[in-house]
Amino acid sequence: MTPEPIYLSGPMSGLPDYNYPTFHAAAAKLRALGYVVENPAENPEPPCKSWAGYMRLALAQLVRCRITVRLPGWQNSRGAVIESSLSRMLGMGVYDYESFLRDLPDHAQGRSLYA
Repeated sequence: MTPEPIYLSGPMSGLPDYNYPTFHAAAAKLRALGYVVENPAENPEPPCKSWAGYMRLALAQLVRCRITVRLPGWQNSRGAVIESSLSRMLGMGVYDYESFLRDLPDHAQGRSLYA
């Protein structure tokens, strides 16, 4: 059984390099553990180059997942707060990054959170 796909959520706007290094490091760690990761930091620049354009790309990724993992500082990000709220409304598992890694045995080996 394949582990549940994960969406990475966290702050980008106003941070150095849009916080991409943090997103890439978290995605690499989760992928090394066998997870499929949707990382919005890997999206191309939208033609409109606006915050809304980036959010449209990100939300399309989010709805393909069953779990949202929030990176540190997510509470201070308008986009990440929207993603967290929508994830909960859709019945997805929502976890902070460090607690997800700490509790990994509960998620590992393809165990569904929805069984």
